[in-house]
Amino acid sequence: MLKRFIVVLALFAVAGAASAQDGAKWVEGRNYFRLQPAQPTSTPGKIEVLDVFSYACPACNAFQPTFDKLKAALPPEAKVAYLPAAFNPSEDWPVFQRAFLAAQNLGVAEKSHDAMYDAVWGKGSLAITDKLTHHLLPQMPTIEDVAHFYTAYGVKTEDFLAMAKSFTVDSQIRQSDAQMLAEQVDSTPTLIVNGKYRLTAGSAGGYAQTIELVLYLVAKEKSGG
Repeated sequence: MLKRFIVVLALFAVAGAASAQDGAKWVEGRNYFRLQPAQPTSTPGKIEVLDVFSYACPACNAFQPTFDKLKAALPPEAKVAYLPAAFNPSEDWPVFQRAFLAAQNLGVAEKSHDAMYDAVWGKGSLAITDKLTHHLLPQMPTIEDVAHFYTAYGVKTEDFLAMAKSFTVDSQIRQSDAQMLAEQVDSTPTLIVNGKYRLTAGSAGGYAQTIELVLYLVAKEKSGG
């Protein structure tokens, strides 16, 4: 019995040391930034991991495989959400912001998410740059072009366009832009954990470290912050 008690104490000591190491590794104000005041989330009952992104953002495209790994690594108490950015009109971001919000309202945004990146940056039909020169194309995809992409997900072109041009999506665009301002987002991709903490791959120290840091902040929230 005494031996078992000693083993339990040792396990608690190891766990405490690991927690202390995590706390020492991640520095508020350097690796992540606290939002004052904290912002509301869209995933009640869950610890939200919000991806602020644009399909037309090359850095977001490069980060997407890492975000998929992060999504798979999250505990059941956490849930991802998405916030499309539009602050780079020269790269067609407003069109893709509108497209995501329309797709979200039609229930096809998440299932088509990775495929949309491929449509813009891979073999798809919604490229914004020339594959050889990497220069921006003179004619960017329109919302009508994007509508054809979603037909593969059972959405009729006319239904998609009606939603994309609706008052609902117009209102959500204004809300999305206001939310980014409130969360002090000035680059993409940016991650917001539970409306309280903002970070980027740069502040975390790299892609792999981003996963570690988000899991640390999720655990921090789970334990009461």
